[in-house]
Amino acid sequence: MSYQQAIIEKIKQYQTIIIHRHVRPDPDAYGSQAGLAEIIMSSFPEKKIHIVGDEDVSLAYLTKMDTIEDSVYRDALVIICDTANQARIADQRYMNGKEIIKIDHHPSVDPYGDIAWVDPTASSTSEMIYELYLHGKADGLLCNKVAAELLYCGIVGDTGRFLFPSTTDKTFRYVADLVAYDFDRTTLYDNMYHTKMNMARLKGYILQNFDISSAGVCSIKLSKKLLQEYRLSSSETSQLIGVFGDVEGIKAWVFFVEEDDLIRVRLRSKGPVINDVAAKYNGGGHPLASGATIYSWEEAKQLIHDLEEVCQ
Repeated sequence: MSYQQAIIEKIKQYQTIIIHRHVRPDPDAYGSQAGLAEIIMSSFPEKKIHIVGDEDVSLAYLTKMDTIEDSVYRDALVIICDTANQARIADQRYMNGKEIIKIDHHPSVDPYGDIAWVDPTASSTSEMIYELYLHGKADGLLCNKVAAELLYCGIVGDTGRFLFPSTTDKTFRYVADLVAYDFDRTTLYDNMYHTKMNMARLKGYILQNFDISSAGVCSIKLSKKLLQEYRLSSSETSQLIGVFGDVEGIKAWVFFVEEDDLIRVRLRSKGPVINDVAAKYNGGGHPLASGATIYSWEEAKQLIHDLEEVCQ
């Protein structure tokens, strides 16, 4: 039995299903989580479906999380989307479910779940959710325009508007299906990519103050004081991570974003594989897009050195 069929059988079996995703969500996390919920609710209206996790104001245009009691987990199926390791699952009550299913497109570094469907060749977990729907159409799965919009948003977000190498012919086939649903793509893009004035000013600061080494490693440090000056949160800076993608001479780049008790690290690459570097610093991710966590600016220097070795 395929992973998709096994997951569909479990969905049919349970009356209560709770869907999780990772902390500090992005469009793919929200899109895959809420898109799957919409598909299940449309297909099986008698079931009780919940989506949980920390709210992100910047993604409020997509959906709103549910607030549920601990008791709801009793005899519930838990599905976790877009989350490679258990430490990053938003709402750690996921362990209270009767069974756990993992659906993810990140390289498998932390095996968990009674069923784990992991496909690193997929552009996004939203793409995998649409594939699950296609597989389950014969079993009664239905997709509506709300689900289509959510999955489309997740795919667009994780492919960088189809510019990243993870975009495949399958990605375009699925997107062609999704845009046939009657949702407002113009408004969706406006919500995804509008830029506030203070964000635009921070982008200007970044482009004027980054460092680049002879190995082609670019770095920028965003201190707590700087973020306070621009009135931005650490999570909001994730919108700017692609700013160096078209700058000549850069092979890989890193954002260091200072928080209260740690420094958030965001890594991107145009070719050199960087997820092994991220794994060395309490992180991981894709070969060309990863994240990590460090606790001092001295560690930042060492991380840059490790990146330079990868880029040589």
